[in-house]
Amino acid sequence: MQEFNKNLLALKAANLYYVRGDTMAVIAQGMGLSRSTISRLLRYARDTEMVKITLNLPTWDADALSRAIRSEFGIAVHVVPVVANATELERLELVARKAVRTLNSIYGANMTLGIAWGTTIAAVARHLNYKATAGAQIVQLNGAANPGTTGLQYAADIIERFGQAYNASVQPFPVPAFFDYAATRDAMWKERSIRRILAMQRNADVSLFSLGAVAGGIPSHVYSAGYLDQRDFHTLKAENVVGDISTVFIRANGTSQGISLNDRASGLPPEELRHVGRRICVVSGHNKLPAIQAALRARLVTDLIIDESTATKLVTPAAYSQAAERLVGEP
Repeated sequence: MQEFNKNLLALKAANLYYVRGDTMAVIAQGMGLSRSTISRLLRYARDTEMVKITLNLPTWDADALSRAIRSEFGIAVHVVPVVANATELERLELVARKAVRTLNSIYGANMTLGIAWGTTIAAVARHLNYKATAGAQIVQLNGAANPGTTGLQYAADIIERFGQAYNASVQPFPVPAFFDYAATRDAMWKERSIRRILAMQRNADVSLFSLGAVAGGIPSHVYSAGYLDQRDFHTLKAENVVGDISTVFIRANGTSQGISLNDRASGLPPEELRHVGRRICVVSGHNKLPAIQAALRARLVTDLIIDESTATKLVTPAAYSQAAERLVGEP
């Protein structure tokens, strides 16, 4: 029985450390054990091959991929190397860690950061580290309430983590993700309290968001948590929607006008998002590819953080080869 309990503890610690990316200190606090005990459990997990660590060299060069994408789309690109057999979850966590480092280099004192909640941004929040700022603000970019559950606590937890990490004041956006009626949204948008938040969103210095995909891979929260009903899904398919940015839907060609659900959406419209100076998109997974291409066509992204496997789908072999050759030729 004692050996069985040790295996369970080692499995839990290994999952938190190697998959979720928590530090040993955080794991120790959460499991009510000492840090040295967690270290021994992780060593036990490796020794018993509960955890196997292998090195698989990538077949693509991340720097060449970044350069090829930057050349084609005119944006800053951070391609995150991943091993060939990485799972969807592992790729997500690696991209989330890179997003934290990138955000730390951009966001600071007296700046406003707009955040769109979702599965990927929740992963970014888990990897945040403390960076004290002065006069910094964070504003939620899209509502979160839905008919099934309020959804407010899910979004609030994400936004609060960012506020605590950057010692920034936080402005929630306590409205539905999608209103039942467009007229209700239009009326609420006239309220002074809401207009103040909308102004903060439009005037943000930095925005941080991911892209929702209708199917495949790790489910996007807006599609899996009761925000849309079956009729909505049929409408999205009929209107050729490939995904969403901050709960605003887009087609493959990057357009969003004329999509009926957008009339009820609470997210920042693309034409207003473009006014934000730095627009950081964090994304992983092949299922997100159509949405990524749509967002790039719409020029909604200034900084792209993407896993290597998905990035290979954004460039042609010829463009990659040219970028790789230029890198080799540089001193």
